[in-house]
Amino acid sequence: MRFRPCIDLHGGKVKQIIGSILTDKDRAPATNFETDQSASFFAGLYRNDGLWGGHVIMLGPGNENAAREALRTFPMGLQVGGGITPDNAVSFLDEGASHVIVTSFVFANGAVRWDHLDLLEKSVGKSRLVLDLSCRNAGGGYVIACDRWQTSSGVVLTKKLLVKLAGHCSEFLVHAIDVEGKLGGIDEGLVTFLADASPPLPVTYAGGIRSLDDLEKVCTLGEDHIDATIGSALDIFGGLIKYKEVAAWHRKQQKMDF
Repeated sequence: MRFRPCIDLHGGKVKQIIGSILTDKDRAPATNFETDQSASFFAGLYRNDGLWGGHVIMLGPGNENAAREALRTFPMGLQVGGGITPDNAVSFLDEGASHVIVTSFVFANGAVRWDHLDLLEKSVGKSRLVLDLSCRNAGGGYVIACDRWQTSSGVVLTKKLLVKLAGHCSEFLVHAIDVEGKLGGIDEGLVTFLADASPPLPVTYAGGIRSLDDLEKVCTLGEDHIDATIGSALDIFGGLIKYKEVAAWHRKQQKMDF
């Protein structure tokens, strides 16, 4: 299991937003944290600590410059998502992204747009494509959300679907939207489902981790197969978990001498 760091961008700034209430309305979204430190500052921090495979998420317009600066700071060390289409995906890879992350272009109106997924796969290659399967618990199962988590795609996650999607990408990124940014603990059901249902490819879980104990819980429930990211709970984002302790935990997991 690996710790995957994150950089969430909103309005060109690094922020931690309560994902379930993000909207397109004029009012500012509820945030747990905002800083004047640049995205490239955090990218440099992750680079220096050897934390590869993190993600930069652009939450709405006005974030491309900040995202590109972060990618240039840590070439091939970060993935990028938020508004990715075949028209712009290659440009982000050229700027240094290891992978592009896609949701809304592929999932919409109760269906998987396999034609759109095919376009993306042809554009960037399966090996550099990550599918964001961020979802809500809809009672009868977990349903993928798109448009910055504002819209239900109507697509329910199943083992069969995960296996089919895995034939077109190299990784899954899954935010548990119901608990994202709330510091209330993980969605144990989602982690358990992913451990059981996901094919053998990298999967990163995000949402609700508030302590090293929660990180260990993801490790246990995920059967050491599910990676994890932490946002609001880290001290670098205003939380109580010490980033340096998490980086040390990661090095121990990976048996890194550094």
